[in-house]
Amino acid sequence: MAKQAGPQLPAELRTATHDFLKALSSPTRQRIMLLFAHGAELSVNEVAEQAGIGQSTASQQLDILRRGAIVTSRREGKTVLYRADREGAAEALADLQAYLKGCC
Repeated sequence: MAKQAGPQLPAELRTATHDFLKALSSPTRQRIMLLFAHGAELSVNEVAEQAGIGQSTASQQLDILRRGAIVTSRREGKTVLYRADREGAAEALADLQAYLKGCC
């Protein structure tokens, strides 16, 4: 008796989804993420001040969050402003969900 082929499932997560999961793995980045609730847009200095971390650390953490599609940035003059990247996060979550459906 022949086995019926099911829908094609992803063999592995996309690199962007790995970056998303890495971004979520840090308690510091989780605290920073919450600063962007309700559409907030913040500079590196504002994130550093509100998160209680140094400006250099805030910049590094925001870069990881940006690579993970959790925040996005735009330049306004000399200032870079960050805000939540809802579309990027939704794409990573959809990829993760499709992957988990195949194994769990």
